[in-house]
Amino acid sequence: MLNSLRILPIGILLVSFMFSCKKNKYDQPIPPSTTPPTTPNNFKLSYGDSVFYLQNGADDYIVTPSNQMAGQYSAFPDGIDLDGNTGAINVSKSETGLKYRISFVPTGSTDSFSTVLVISGINFLDGFYKLSDGDSIARPLYNASFNNTIPGLNNGSVFDVGSNCNSNGCTVNVGDGQINLAQTVRNGVFGATPSNNDRHEFDLNYQINDKSGKALNTIRVKLYYFDTMDDVTQEVYDIISSREGTILDASPILFASKKIAVNDARTNSSVAINAKAAKPRPPCLFIVSH
Repeated sequence: MLNSLRILPIGILLVSFMFSCKKNKYDQPIPPSTTPPTTPNNFKLSYGDSVFYLQNGADDYIVTPSNQMAGQYSAFPDGIDLDGNTGAINVSKSETGLKYRISFVPTGSTDSFSTVLVISGINFLDGFYKLSDGDSIARPLYNASFNNTIPGLNNGSVFDVGSNCNSNGCTVNVGDGQINLAQTVRNGVFGATPSNNDRHEFDLNYQINDKSGKALNTIRVKLYYFDTMDDVTQEVYDIISSREGTILDASPILFASKKIAVNDARTNSSVAINAKAAKPRPPCLFIVSH
């Protein structure tokens, strides 16, 4: 009788264990069910503002989404320092003067949310600058728009801080940031007798009297030289076609999927080029002498 009493609890435990470890038809334990997090109906991806500025004296200025949820973040185009897991953006380490689209897919969901923001600064328009047509000035664009005026001109904003460009022959107006490409050629940047497809890069340091508090900012500009449009290489057309985020479309922003028309002097026709995702830096200025 005593032995029977001892065996009974063991039997009960075995039956309990068998029921607690239900198995599927493949004889594997069925994991406990999990319910993926649901996205609120009114969820909106936002960083609380649409334009962010460098902060004077801050090596790592971080901004985060207003509504935190688990998921994956991505950005377009390249150049923004984004944490794919948290959505945190390091403004200090991002390319400035560009507009970015931030996208977010919550964990366990196929829904996608996006927002557009600008990291404040200047940019130059990729493209051909034909000196014989008087197209010799590259003008900076502020905060990714045709419509924006650079703040603080003749009132605190200054360009080519440290004279890195001017001292090396790239003529930059220190008051408004415009690059005189014709004078740059005359200065001998491409030599006494310029060669086709010669190229040089310059770091243009600047400070703008805006919400950045005149924080030191930098944009690298790449200059190419060609004697005529017939001398322009296929590589140049490939660069232009691959640029997304630095070539302006019909709307006054530096962001959009689009087609651009490039006049091909070799065939005297307009060539439609599909713009593709690519790194938008440095802006490339193609100087054509004749």
